Amino acid sequence: MMGSEMRIHSTDISRRGMLGAGLAGVGLLVLPRRLRAAGPGEAPMTALTFDGDALLAAGPGLYRREDAGGNWTASPAPSGILALATHPERPGRIVAGLAEGGVALSEDGGRSWEARNVALAEGEVAAVSVAAGNSDMIYAAVRGDGLWKSEDAGRTWAFAMDRPWLDEAERDVLALASVDLASGMGGIWIYAGTETGLTRVPDCFCRWQDVQPGNAMDALAAGDAPPSTAPLPPGEPVQALASAPAPPGTLYAALPSGIWASGDGGVIWARMLSGAASAVAVHPDDEMRVVAAVDGALQQSRDGGVTWSVLAAA
Repeated sequence: MMGSEMRIHSTDISRRGMLGAGLAGVGLLVLPRRLRAAGPGEAPMTALTFDGDALLAAGPGLYRREDAGGNWTASPAPSGILALATHPERPGRIVAGLAEGGVALSEDGGRSWEARNVALAEGEVAAVSVAAGNSDMIYAAVRGDGLWKSEDAGRTWAFAMDRPWLDEAERDVLALASVDLASGMGGIWIYAGTETGLTRVPDCFCRWQDVQPGNAMDALAAGDAPPSTAPLPPGEPVQALASAPAPPGTLYAALPSGIWASGDGGVIWARMLSGAASAVAVHPDDEMRVVAAVDGALQQSRDGGVTWSVLAAA
């Protein structure tokens, strides 16, 4: 897709292989790679996020592009990144969920990585998120297991919540977003995208709930959730979620039908871009600046998704 970018060529080294080679004690993921010019659009993009003004894109590797433009640069990141998370108060810290299991963390913008898996369940980590009000609180969704949390930037983990029960079955979480909206239970919300739609849980981890007007206490008092006037399309997998720090009710979602946006915490949604969307990210200081992977290409919007253009190579 992009002409003057970077491609990663390497011999795949699994996380367990690296740990077995004696690096587990140190936690370092040192992945030697040969780099040459190419682009991040040659395979489906699995995750997008902003690290300050820089855009990060995960696909066959991990790529970084500074706000001023220029070439994409390739990071020596672990292979098989399924999810990325950052926090506006901790530039340079990047959290990655891995297909081969576990979480990796970088403190220097992706130049070096550490495994952060002590007590974390084994299995594919399909989604990660950093708590909106606490840059050391990390959430990870382990496929086939549930939701886990770490209060010390991934150094140790504890089980937080079973997978959500939707449509008569437990559903794996495909996407996570910590949203700084009061839950009514003494904390804020964690939103989760699943293969059948959107749900959320207060960060006290008391109960998964449908997204509806009001807070968690209102929902418990009302019983069944009232039907939303404009929900996300029912039955579609929510591949990615992105929350704007301000205003906190601004959410973006990537679905097979396109990029959707909500300004009220996910009660009412509108489609902003059609196409098969796999990832979406919103700038930490500008909720109107959105980047999405749609139909295998990177698209960007500077007006909250009203208009879009291809993110061209510099």
